[in-house]
Amino acid sequence: MIVTLAGGLGLFLLGMVLMTDGLKAAAGNQLRATLAHLTGGAGRAVLTGVVITALVQSSSATVVATIGFVSAGLLTFPRAAGLILGASLGTTSTGWLVAVVGLKLSLGAAALPFVGLGALLRLLGRGRWAAIGLAIAGFGLVFFAVSLLEEGMATLATRFDPATLPGTSIGGRTGLVAIGVAMTVVMQSSSAAMATTLTAFHAGTIGLAQGASLVIGQSIGTTVTAGLAAVGASVPARRTALVHVIFNVIAGVVAFLVLPLFLAAADLANAGRETMALPVFHTVFTGTAVALVLPFIGTLTRVVTRLLPERSVAPTRHLDDSVAEVPAVAVEAARRATADVAARVIALLPGGLPADTARPARVAEADDALIAIRHFLARVRTSADTPHEHLRHQSVLHAVDHLERLLEEMEEREVQAGGDADVEGVWREAAPLLYAARVWVAGAVETFDAAPLGLLAEDVRIRRQAHRRTVLADAARGLMDPDQALARVDAMRRADRLLHHAWRAIAHLSGNGA
Repeated sequence: MIVTLAGGLGLFLLGMVLMTDGLKAAAGNQLRATLAHLTGGAGRAVLTGVVITALVQSSSATVVATIGFVSAGLLTFPRAAGLILGASLGTTSTGWLVAVVGLKLSLGAAALPFVGLGALLRLLGRGRWAAIGLAIAGFGLVFFAVSLLEEGMATLATRFDPATLPGTSIGGRTGLVAIGVAMTVVMQSSSAAMATTLTAFHAGTIGLAQGASLVIGQSIGTTVTAGLAAVGASVPARRTALVHVIFNVIAGVVAFLVLPLFLAAADLANAGRETMALPVFHTVFTGTAVALVLPFIGTLTRVVTRLLPERSVAPTRHLDDSVAEVPAVAVEAARRATADVAARVIALLPGGLPADTARPARVAEADDALIAIRHFLARVRTSADTPHEHLRHQSVLHAVDHLERLLEEMEEREVQAGGDADVEGVWREAAPLLYAARVWVAGAVETFDAAPLGLLAEDVRIRRQAHRRTVLADAARGLMDPDQALARVDAMRRADRLLHHAWRAIAHLSGNGA
């Protein structure tokens, strides 16, 4: 009995991991794009969270991905809050899947061919087909595991009297809620805890009141994963995790309050032993909590924002460990951090903001940020098999390199025009283009065309040669002091190099760096 239960639980966990990983991989960039470009109101965010969680069959995967996107700056905190509510509602689909397909239809051994087919596709397939194979194999394992759990629970039911468990009193139900929390924490999966509870209820090992109390605890326990994902993360990511905790606690309180009403309704409907009762209860109390919280989600996000204020606006604030393991998200986080540095560096150019006494400190700060970005990117790996991500990764590295070279030019000495009308003219021409670039990389406008800045940089490169010949010829004729001539030549050379590196950095950040 114990061996059967342990094996069934282990296979269920393994199947859920395979199915979730396969579904996420099969979806490819589509899920990431959906999250990254999520627009509209809170209702749409909730619906998106429901759909994504139902597709990947893991609220933890949705919540952790959401936290990663918020950390990377790809998703705003209010949108993330809506997704969190949707993920909590979407995770109720697992209970329905287990109850309908696993217990009512009793796939059992019939699910084993799915394991074989999925494994074959995973071994022989490529790309999306291999991911689909992984998901199919996971699907088969999940429902074979449910049959094992059902068998083990049926044996346990003959040796165990559910009346010995607490469940009728408030204290007893509270104890079962705590057990439900512990089940999710130990199993690291609310889906596995729910499946175990469903099979125990189906086998008669526990009653409806006891099963419902366990489900309440399992719903609360799923917040542990989000909490762990937010440890050491950015402030927006910690805010997102806090919303997840707050919502699930509210849902748990709602469930605890409506449980007596639900049990009374179940008695009237004679559904006290109906397998579907627990998924219905889970969906009802989660949906009720969403309906209660959604109208006040703006207030909730404002309260959480006050509780966890943003104390740092450093360009590296989005470079969190929580996103480093997801290449697409990590590259975008690094790109945004690099764009932030670019905005600060361009502001120090003669065509940007006037130099002031804080200039050396600003240069040093930008230099430190680029070092941090390089160290972060050193942990990120992209493959040619994902060409879009791979090219973006390369572009960010190119942009970092050009910004570092630009800072090296700045650190040598103050960027001066040397009193040369030609050099001053270059910076006058560059000023509006650099301002537009700075506004774009700072995120104030959506689009930017780097071509005009590139044309100016190329034109200045050509002008530099003619300028050098003219200035040195004037010095040779005694029309100019040699030191002054060399200073003017150097000013034009530096203008050429600064504009070139600024243009290339911006071009790579805008996706036109090839």
